[in-house]
Amino acid sequence: MASSSARGELEKMGIDQLKALKEQADLEVNLLQDSLNNIRTANARLESAAGALNDLSLRPQGKKMLVPLTASLYVPGTLDEADKVLVDIGTGYFIEKTMEDGKDYCQRKINLLKSNYEQLFEVCF
Repeated sequence: MASSSARGELEKMGIDQLKALKEQADLEVNLLQDSLNNIRTANARLESAAGALNDLSLRPQGKKMLVPLTASLYVPGTLDEADKVLVDIGTGYFIEKTMEDGKDYCQRKINLLKSNYEQLFEVCF
């Protein structure tokens, strides 16, 4: 019943109004797709960070390793304290946490992103 009234309203619209409605719908779809992609990207980065923390926790102290400074620049280093990590909490702020707290932080963020993704996906489809 509601769809027939909406259809009736669409039939009464002029060409310019329909074009404006289509453009608005296209913008909303693009925004939702961008949001889904951003959540997927952030989730992949957190999954990678959680994996790195797990790998780091298994290495013995004093182990020589390559330390990433950027995505493509690594420098040689030695693992000193594997029980403490710096966690990026956003906008350039880092906090020191224990290894377990760092893993827990990553897992909580991953769960939050998955929940947000599922909610957004329901809205989209």
